[in-house]
Amino acid sequence: MYHFFIRPVLFLFPPEFIHHVTFRLLKVAGKIGLLSMWRKQFQLVDKRLERTVLGITFPNPVGLAAGFDKDARLIDELAELGFGFIEIGTLTPKPQPGNDKPRLFRLPQDQALINRMGFNNEGVEAAVVRLKRRTSSVIVGGNIGKNKVTPNEQAVDDYRLCFQALYPYVDYFVVNVSSPNTPNLRALQEKEPLKQLLNAVQALNAEHPQRKPVLLKIAPDLTEGQLLDVVEILRETKTDGVIATNTTIARAGLHTAAERVTKIGSGGLSGRPLTQRATEVIAFLRKNLGSGFPIIGVGGIMTPQDAVEKLQAGADLVQIYTGFIYEGPGFVRRINEAVLEAANRH
Repeated sequence: MYHFFIRPVLFLFPPEFIHHVTFRLLKVAGKIGLLSMWRKQFQLVDKRLERTVLGITFPNPVGLAAGFDKDARLIDELAELGFGFIEIGTLTPKPQPGNDKPRLFRLPQDQALINRMGFNNEGVEAAVVRLKRRTSSVIVGGNIGKNKVTPNEQAVDDYRLCFQALYPYVDYFVVNVSSPNTPNLRALQEKEPLKQLLNAVQALNAEHPQRKPVLLKIAPDLTEGQLLDVVEILRETKTDGVIATNTTIARAGLHTAAERVTKIGSGGLSGRPLTQRATEVIAFLRKNLGSGFPIIGVGGIMTPQDAVEKLQAGADLVQIYTGFIYEGPGFVRRINEAVLEAANRH
C-alpha cells in the first residue's frame, strides 16, 4: 500500500515540507491511538532479535538514524513502529536555523536523497524538555555537534555543553564530526583535533558516577589511511563504538541527470549509491578493530537484504533513514524478519 498509494502522493510535494506534514500526522495518529492499534503490524518481538551491545540490551538490531527526529519530537510515536532504538539530533548547544532552503532533495532514479540541512535544530535544551515528557522506554541515543558559528578551536565546549545537558536522558552518545553540511566540521576528523575532542568528552563522562557509551560517527569518504587513524584514535581515547557511515560528498555513478545533480549543488548523498561503500567501511573497521568492538552500520540500507549484509560485514546493529522514507513504516519489521531468516539459515 505504501509503495502504490502513499509514497506517490508524498513524493508530489517538496521533501522538507512533507517531512513536517508526516511528523504532524504521526503525532495525531499517536494521540488518537491509531499507532497502538497498528502496533502488531509494525513490531516484531522475538528474543532471537535481541542484541547486547555497549552494555545495553536492544530489543532488535534496527535503529532510526540521526537526522530524522532531530529535536526528539516523535520518540513515543516512532517507538510504536518497531525500532530497536532511536537516535535524536544532531543537537547543538544553541538553536540554529540551518542552511537556506531548499536543502533537501529526492533522487528517485537513484533511490537517494541529497541534504544540506546544516544541523537545523531548536537547541539541546528544547530537546531535553521533550525527553523529560516521553513515556516509552525505547533506547535513545543523543547525537551531538557544534554550532555553525563556533570556531573549530572552541568546538570542544559545544560538545561538552550538549553532553552535560543530555546525560540524564539518553542511553548513549554520538560525537558527530562527519556531516558535510557545517563548514569545516570534517576538519575535526583529522587525527589531533579528533583525539582532543574524544578525550575531552570521555573526561567529562568519567566525572559521572555511571559513564554512558560514547560513539564516533565517521564519513564514508575517508581513505584507508584515515580509517586506520580512526581505528588508532578509537582505541587510544577508549571510545566505546563507531557509527559507519554518514552521508557522502561523492556523486559518482548516479542515474539522475548530471545537470540536475549539478543544479542541486552541495550536500550529503544518502541511499542506494552509498550501500556498497558503507558496507566496505564496516568490513574494514571490523577487520582492524577486532571482534568485540561495537559497530553500528548505516548507509544505503534500502532492502532487508542490505541490512543483513551490513550485519554480516561486521555491524552489531544497523540504522535506517533514507530507506525508511522510500520503503515506509513496515520497513523495520521486514528487516527484522530478514535478520531472523538469515539466522535460521546459519
